[in-house]
Amino acid sequence: MIEILFYILSTITLGSAALTLLSKNPIHSALWLVVSFFSIAGHYILLNSQFLGMIHIMVYSGAIMILMLFTIMLMNLNISHEVSKPLVSKVVATIAFCLVGLLLLSITLRGNQAYKLQYASHGQDFQSVHVLGKVLLNEYVVPFEMIAVLLLLAMIGAVLISKKDKSEKAA
Repeated sequence: MIEILFYILSTITLGSAALTLLSKNPIHSALWLVVSFFSIAGHYILLNSQFLGMIHIMVYSGAIMILMLFTIMLMNLNISHEVSKPLVSKVVATIAFCLVGLLLLSITLRGNQAYKLQYASHGQDFQSVHVLGKVLLNEYVVPFEMIAVLLLLAMIGAVLISKKDKSEKAA
């Protein structure tokens, strides 16, 4: 039964990720990304990590996607107003994409060595909120705060990009 759910969630994840990339409308693309986030949260729940699955739904599907949708709406992305990219930049982007793909493929093919994982029991339940809170706010407090600052800067940047220049209004 769990294997069937895994295959269903995997199909939904891959399908919605493909539709995210192939969708012409940025709003539709963002909505397909929400579907992909929900199915990834389903994978976490299948792995018996309910806390991480719920946090994934709240943070990614909730906060981040709302931020992205507001950014898309503020920027007023429209294909008719989009400046056509020069052919050189398209060729360079295609070559860079292919090189990154080849690099990832070579890493994947070389990484097929079998590893033996050694699990040690520490007597603590790392699924509990208490232990996760201790680790997050003691050991990882600086990265946690840096992510908060990064999200704030991204939001300010989105507002500044979407803000119309006064000289454009006068013209």
